[in-house]
Amino acid sequence: MQFRINTPRVIYEIIDQEAIIIDFDTGAYYSLDEIGSEIWSLIEKGATVSQIIDVISNSYSGDHVEVADEVDRFITELKEENLIVSSSMDPYTESQEMQVESGDDYERPPFRKPALSKYSDMQELLLLDPIHEVDETGWPSAKAEPRKVNEESST
Repeated sequence: MQFRINTPRVIYEIIDQEAIIIDFDTGAYYSLDEIGSEIWSLIEKGATVSQIIDVISNSYSGDHVEVADEVDRFITELKEENLIVSSSMDPYTESQEMQVESGDDYERPPFRKPALSKYSDMQELLLLDPIHEVDETGWPSAKAEPRKVNEESST
């Protein structure tokens, strides 16, 4: 199974291994921790769920079954929030970028459950944003008042 970011409804930025996500339809915004951001980046690249599980399992120490369960839970949470949707694009094929060296000199950090934090304190402001009023002509502009023609002056 494969997913994609639910654009244009959702925008995001990854800063210092934390993803900040805004849902313009609900006005909610979210943050993802380091592992959540890594999963988000893999979704963005078109990785399948099994590829994501493999990458996270190879990047962090921990039980493979626990990693798989937590990645599945996290992806389900992203789907329930409508931040990602099912995709039919070509699977991510750059497997060399998805592999992590696991030699003796590389100590993998411990796996932690990926976290999605939701904030709604700015919902009203985000929903008032004029970007919601934009149509194909661009930013909203004041409609011109119809000119009143003075019939008496035309004679």
